[in-house]
Amino acid sequence: MGYAVALADLVLAPFIPSNTARSGGTIFPIVNNVPAIYGSTPEQEPEKIGRYLCWTGFAATCVTSSMFLTALAPNLLAMSIVEKLLGTEIGWMVWFTGFLPVGIILFLLVPLISYLVCPPTIKLSESIPDWAGKELVALGPLSGAEKKMALLALLALLLWIFGGSLMNSTTVGLLVLCLMMLSGVVSWDDIIGNKQAWNVLIWFATLVTLAGGLGQTGFLAWFSGEAGVLLKGFSPDLVMMLMVILFFVLHYFFASITAHVTALLPVFIQLSIAVPGLSEMKLSLLLCFTLGLMGVITPYAAGPGPIWYGSGFIPAGTFWKLGFIMAVVFLATLVLIGFPWVNAMVQ
Repeated sequence: MGYAVALADLVLAPFIPSNTARSGGTIFPIVNNVPAIYGSTPEQEPEKIGRYLCWTGFAATCVTSSMFLTALAPNLLAMSIVEKLLGTEIGWMVWFTGFLPVGIILFLLVPLISYLVCPPTIKLSESIPDWAGKELVALGPLSGAEKKMALLALLALLLWIFGGSLMNSTTVGLLVLCLMMLSGVVSWDDIIGNKQAWNVLIWFATLVTLAGGLGQTGFLAWFSGEAGVLLKGFSPDLVMMLMVILFFVLHYFFASITAHVTALLPVFIQLSIAVPGLSEMKLSLLLCFTLGLMGVITPYAAGPGPIWYGSGFIPAGTFWKLGFIMAVVFLATLVLIGFPWVNAMVQ
């Protein structure tokens, strides 16, 4: 059942660049209704199945958020900052290919590790398939608008994968949005009424400009020069590995991945320029790949965290303990598998 929850998030991830909307708004309401079928509630037998499903759902979205460029809004912000500072664009396919080995391993490990650290007392049941089948029948066949939406989502995915030489990711998103409006899938009122989307647009434009401004004022160059003196004599690979670990661990002090990206990514990238022999592009990719993963460490580290924690199935102490265990697994996999993979991929 845990793999079914993770798979549902994986299918939606490329198309929904907000893991709060995807995990908290779509996956959570479904998963939160399942434990009650077995008599598992936050007050009575939460460990029966509710705790396992909720933790799996939360941890899985942290993995899928790093798997695709378009699965997490801060990913796009990070890409813009990298392009601004290094003059190199990270395309959708480059991102996906770079994270693929780590993503596959973690996607398979999350439900298994969740099963081991918070084992459900119910091991097998036919209640869920029966319930899901009845709900599916009640929904009825796909409407015309839903079919159009599916086709346009597929078009967006194909253009992100194969159209990198023709148009960038932002242009693809705007194109598909226009087609959605022209085909009647959404109306103009739907677009202007989406406060979260406009909020992201305004903030990201401001934050990217701010990151560029830090470089133009000379602050980043000054900081990297001072720090670079301290790092001379160390192996570039060792420095890169330590920087990735530090970047990840520092998220304990942030309640927003967007804030984390804005505050630290430009500094770390500029610092890499001051280290002889260190590839700025390799480091940038590895830092970007941590963004979704780092959301697992605390109940407040990412948008979906408070929602899953608020279900009541996972006590605060347990959440922090599980977050630490998963953080170690995520970071170890990224360093041991992702580091050599990116090292070989980027020449």
